[in-house]
Amino acid sequence: MSARVNLMGDKIAGKAMKGINTASMAVINSGLLPQATIDLVLLRVSQVNGCGFCTDIHGKDLLHAGQSATRVNLVAVWREATVFTEEERAALELAEQGTRIADAAGGVPDEVWANAAKHYNAEQLAALTCLIALINASNRLGVIAAVPGGNYTPGQFTG
Repeated sequence: MSARVNLMGDKIAGKAMKGINTASMAVINSGLLPQATIDLVLLRVSQVNGCGFCTDIHGKDLLHAGQSATRVNLVAVWREATVFTEEERAALELAEQGTRIADAAGGVPDEVWANAAKHYNAEQLAALTCLIALINASNRLGVIAAVPGGNYTPGQFTG
């Protein structure tokens, strides 16, 4: 299985991917959010969007960072799992609602935002919002281009 488009090798797609990556790294490296929360959100959004490439990356990165296989395996069913903190659960809910905005005619419900605001300050909420939007953009590129998952090695994109 090969991708329809080489997103990193194509001139315009490569520029777009570089821009998304630069913006994502600004959020990730801001120090505003716990790394585990970032990685859990990236994985869950990628699962919801059906992006095999990004799901492969973020699941492996969580394991490589020392997260338990139990936590990684239960991200898809986080509501029914006991291994996530209340803060992580609020971030995962915001991530899902921000990803499924077409399914909820009014966008992200006020109660979901209010719950996230109990656990994160305004700057952290802005970072979460940007992170969710950016991974959604990456996922859509990966899904449209049919980029397969399974070949990622942790650290391969860090230079």
